[in-house]
Amino acid sequence: MAPRLLTPELSRRVFHFVHQADPAPQIMISDLRYLQVPLLGFDGQEHVGELIVHQTVADEVEEIFIEIFQAKFPIEKMRLIENYEADDTASMEDNNSSAFCYRFAVAKPNILSKHSFGLAIDVNPLYNPYVKKDLILPKNGTRFADRTLVEKGMIFPGDPCHQAFCKRGWTWGGSWPDRQDYQHFEKELIP
Repeated sequence: MAPRLLTPELSRRVFHFVHQADPAPQIMISDLRYLQVPLLGFDGQEHVGELIVHQTVADEVEEIFIEIFQAKFPIEKMRLIENYEADDTASMEDNNSSAFCYRFAVAKPNILSKHSFGLAIDVNPLYNPYVKKDLILPKNGTRFADRTLVEKGMIFPGDPCHQAFCKRGWTWGGSWPDRQDYQHFEKELIP
């Protein structure tokens, strides 16, 4: 299904949480697009995931997830962050893959995350945690900070998920030198 504008109902839901975080947000509803993409669940069945992303990457994100699905890379679930009351921690702990979430960056608490602009996507965050020294997020993903494990849904360099994003110019947080954000892919906004 092609990317589409957010409905008035969805816009109200999303921006209810955005305005709680910031009364003067740096993103507008018109900048965002709603996507439904196929995914292969951990149950081996086909499901439909939902994402909100920036309009400039919407078609590309749809292509990425179709490619991931066709490669049979499993994604446990993909629900809008609003189903978790825009709580990124709750979403990660539930292994929910997501994109738009208006919040500050973990490593830079005074700077908005690329998620705030729909330019970042987290995939299977429980199995692909954020790791910086002793800090592991989500906390229930601590076991998966050990990248010698090989479990369904983990992202590794060169696997179908990694390739689908990186060949289109997305940056993978798992390759950052000062921290590893194994769940995270982001793209720069090109005006």
